[in-house]
This record gives sequence, C-alpha cells and structure tokens, in this order.
Amino acid sequence: MTSTQSRPKPGDLIEISRIGYAHWAIYVGNGYVVHLTSLSKGEIAGIGTDSIMSALTDTAIVKKELLSVVAGRDQYRVNNKHDDKYLPLPATKIVQRAKEKVGQVVHYSLTSKNCEHFVNEMRYGIPISDQVTDVATKAGVAAGVLAAAGLFGLLLFRSRREKQ
Repeated sequence: MTSTQSRPKPGDLIEISRIGYAHWAIYVGNGYVVHLTSLSKGEIAGIGTDSIMSALTDTAIVKKELLSVVAGRDQYRVNNKHDDKYLPLPATKIVQRAKEKVGQVVHYSLTSKNCEHFVNEMRYGIPISDQVTDVATKAGVAAGVLAAAGLFGLLLFRSRREKQ
C-alpha cells in the first residue's frame, strides 16, 4: 500500500497522485473505491491511463474496484478538502449514491464532468473540480501577464519612436 496517511473510512474522498494531475475516487469500504474511468479495456493500473483515455472521449464509466488496483504504485490520501465549506452527506448516503452509479456509462468532460466533479457530487451534492478552477485561474493570470507585457512593449516602442 502506498498511502500517505491512515486507512480511509467509507464516504471519504481519495486523491490519487498521478503525473501532472490527481485522479479521484470515493472509498466505499472493504478496500474498494468507486470512481469515474474510461470505457477502454486493458487499463494499466497506476499509470493514469483511465483518466487520460477519458479525456480523449466524451464518455466514461463508473466502476467499483480495489483501491490498491486503482492507485497501483501511485501515492494516495484521504482528502475531504471541502468539508470546511460544504456539509458532507452522511457516509451511508455517500456510499449508497456511489454504489448506485456503478456500471453506468456517463457523459465525460475534462472541464465539467470529470472524476473530481463526480466524487464531490457524491459527497457534497455539488459537482466541483479544483483542478479545473486552478487551471482556469492560472490561464487567466498568464493571459493577463502576456497582455500587460504586450501593452508595455507597445508603449515602449511608441515612446522610442516619438523620441526619434
């Protein structure tokens, strides 16, 4: 097991560290998680092919699998990070809701219906993804910096031209 903290409890959100992103699942007990993954066959646990393949399609499936299989060699941790902002549903309700989704083929969108949206909707009733928000914020900041640099360059060019 490559966990970075103690055993998860039913209803906990599990963050699995992949290269460049996190994959999310809900712990449902007895070593199992429910998560949103690709429809592809022959996935290799622990290298993130499930989320990568889902990103290339518009459909995914909800699966119940052993946490050890989903995480593979990647680090994972319990991360109920929104408990301070949103009231989690009772653990029995979270687990029930997640298990009811198992086997369903659902619409997938990297920006609005990914694995993080899925687990937060199961736990809090709110489909949110900090990964998407963080990327959008960083993109906005980068665009702002580029626009400011372009404006500064234009003003500098104009100032030099006026001096000539």
